[in-house]
Amino acid sequence: MTSTFPNISISTERLVLRPLDEDDVAALAAMMNDEQVAAWTHAPQPFTEQDARTWIGDRAPAERTAGRGLDLAVTEFLTQRLVGVIQLTKTNWHVRSTEMSYIVAHWARGEGYASEAALATAQWLFGDQKFERVELRTAADNTASQQVAQKIGCISEGVLRNACIARVHTDDDVWTDVRTDFIVWSLLPEDLEGATGPLTDDGGFGTFPDWN
Repeated sequence: MTSTFPNISISTERLVLRPLDEDDVAALAAMMNDEQVAAWTHAPQPFTEQDARTWIGDRAPAERTAGRGLDLAVTEFLTQRLVGVIQLTKTNWHVRSTEMSYIVAHWARGEGYASEAALATAQWLFGDQKFERVELRTAADNTASQQVAQKIGCISEGVLRNACIARVHTDDDVWTDVRTDFIVWSLLPEDLEGATGPLTDDGGFGTFPDWN
């Protein structure tokens, strides 16, 4: 029997993490069309509202039902505005491990939302879901994502050389693939004690998996 994540809502002091829904289409499309998001993810560019509907209505439910992962909208508690996405992928239910990615809208950067959402998700995974390992992979030049990993207590485990494809926006308005390294991070239940201090000043760009 395949294990699956439940449809859940996670609340923090400032945020609510919940399943993506149809009301998120416009905000999700706008967020994914930001140039920094395009550089560090494999999402199609331009990212249309139809792409957002496909993600919300087809891709995310299929990943959860198959037991492979979970997509959560990150919203402000007070305004309910979409500020980002947390994504769990490559879930291994026998090992009780999963890979976490995160992204934050351009207007919400520098507020610590990625760290707050990632930490809350990890606490839920280790507590309610009894997971034993969360893995993150950050591009070697993606310092914002690395700062998030450090702030929530992750331990750097090494470098996967030439394992990441990032994108550069050229002067003639063309996106070009460039090869770089992945830094691999892990978070175990006992590592959460390292998540101390204010969770601020992050940009929040984990590398999302390949888009089909």
